[in-house]
Amino acid sequence: MTAALTIKQVAEKTALSVHTLRYYERCGLIASVDRASNGHRRYSADDIRWIKFLNRLRLTGMPIRQMQQYAKLVRQYPDAAFGDRRQLLENHRETVTRQIHQLQENLAVVDWKIQHYSELEDKLNEHSKINS
Repeated sequence: MTAALTIKQVAEKTALSVHTLRYYERCGLIASVDRASNGHRRYSADDIRWIKFLNRLRLTGMPIRQMQQYAKLVRQYPDAAFGDRRQLLENHRETVTRQIHQLQENLAVVDWKIQHYSELEDKLNEHSKINS
């Protein structure tokens, strides 16, 4: 069994701030974390895996409310509600896919503009060489 980690260690391991970890616990995203005799939080390997998953959801733009809904399903029905969980994640995946598509379109415009400026610079350099 691996040793439990402090909130500071978990913050370093997950790239989340201590404040965010406490917020996630307050708003119900993280179930009640075990505490040492001195009252300090002690995170297990399972806690860290869950936090890393939450972080992925957040990084893909899932709203906190949807994350809370997912966490509630996991806690209330640990051995059931798989269809509900899957549907929630599929809906989020569709949103992320649309955002990726939009970003790719936007990036294509940026790339076009970069190419345009590069061509203008080349023409300017050619013109400068001819006139010198």
